Amino acid sequence: MTVYQRDMLAGRTAVITGVSRQIGIGAAVARALAEVGCNVFTTYYRPYDAAMPWGSQADEAEALIAELRQWGVRADGLELDLCDPVAPTALFAAVEAAIGPADILVNNATYSVNDGVMGLTAVHIDHHYAVNVRGMMLLCAEFVRRFQGEWGRIINLSSGQGAGPMPDELAYVATKGAVEAFTVSLAAGIAGRNITVNAIDPGATDTGWMSPDLYAYLLARSPMGRVGQPEDAARLIRFLASPEAGWITGQIIRSRGGS
Repeated sequence: MTVYQRDMLAGRTAVITGVSRQIGIGAAVARALAEVGCNVFTTYYRPYDAAMPWGSQADEAEALIAELRQWGVRADGLELDLCDPVAPTALFAAVEAAIGPADILVNNATYSVNDGVMGLTAVHIDHHYAVNVRGMMLLCAEFVRRFQGEWGRIINLSSGQGAGPMPDELAYVATKGAVEAFTVSLAAGIAGRNITVNAIDPGATDTGWMSPDLYAYLLARSPMGRVGQPEDAARLIRFLASPEAGWITGQIIRSRGGS
């Protein structure tokens, strides 16, 4: 963080989806932005995390919001199922009521359940699509429609589907490919509104989901001798959210430590 970044982002308002776990990328992004004086509004959906192997604690989302307020910023959140088509409208109405109009949108929320070709069903595919594609697209659209600021930022989270095959995550990689395609075209469509749109692929990031064997496998093959941390993605997102990144739009940035 630089003093310059603090001066540029202080008082702005960021909306970050998928912030229910203290050790997740969303939480790291929220902390990185609050650190430079950015107000933060988070979404979380505890039933999803509760159903995943890593789990989560019932009070993690609220505890993070309380932590963010210690930076002297305004922080709030909303439990929201992004499968609901009206969720984006409800979210931005809540943001404006609690803090004010949003300047920054970070689409971090992701639905991911392993499948493989034998596990593909219409319901399985639709669940991935509803959050990762439709939800993301509608959030972007609602952000743009309501945008009132001097400059705006949309940052989408992609994945490693372009770095190699992921045969056990077919629905997931298909939706993340759609995120990248949408990012490029949306960026061109709204550049005249002074809103940039970028996506980042943070690579394999240690947020508590890795088994010991997988962690060791990734570590042994890492050119930099370590596994990605949530703070790696957060620092990049903070830069893309700042005025310093005003000439960067329509980009898919691979931040994978050389892997």
